[in-house]
Amino acid sequence: MTEAFLNERNAVVTGGTKGIGFAIAKALSGAGANVVICGRTGEGVDNAVRQLTKHAKNKVAGKVADVRSSTEVADLFAFADQELSGLDILVNNAGLGIFRSTQQLTIDEWHTMLETNLSGTFYCSKEALGRMMKRGAGYIINIGSLAGKNAFAGAAGYNASKFGLRGFTEAMLLDHRYDNVRVSHIMPGSVDTDFSTRSGGAEWKIAPEDIGQIVLMLLRMPERTLVSQVEVRPSKPKK
Repeated sequence: MTEAFLNERNAVVTGGTKGIGFAIAKALSGAGANVVICGRTGEGVDNAVRQLTKHAKNKVAGKVADVRSSTEVADLFAFADQELSGLDILVNNAGLGIFRSTQQLTIDEWHTMLETNLSGTFYCSKEALGRMMKRGAGYIINIGSLAGKNAFAGAAGYNASKFGLRGFTEAMLLDHRYDNVRVSHIMPGSVDTDFSTRSGGAEWKIAPEDIGQIVLMLLRMPERTLVSQVEVRPSKPKK
């Protein structure tokens, strides 16, 4: 059983209804944190909250929110204010990938990826930072991808969003390190989720639960120490 070292700490996890986000929310709630998740459908949020509550040591709540909308993000954090007694941890996990060549990628698909993977992270971080700075401390963990440093064919829009997220995360760390807000960037390779048509059903891939354990590892670090970036790869990728 996971030690409740986050007892009564408060966390928001975006995209927490499935895959990596759900696994992170489960790890946090199992370690004693109160957790608010969001997703884009009421059914998905309700189902995830039910599942998480079975294993949680403290409170779990959820709200429908699309991180592409700054208004919905503001409503999410207002909801978190009501459900939690403050905010200690934000995990920016919501993201998506559409994999086409540059010429085939539509303008709408481009905007959808940039607005979800990059703008959504900014909206949520901005909401969280004000709350954390008033509280005196906090931790923001952004879930990126190795696609943020390694471009590959068929991923121009996705690469652009994740390269942007990498730069944004590094700058936010520098902006707020003296406000006692730590910022880390987790960059996984292939994870076994239904994230895209490229994913799913492969034993060699990273398990979502592994990313949850990395989040707990970061949160366990002494406040004097910051792990700014974690690159995560399958131990034995498919040849």
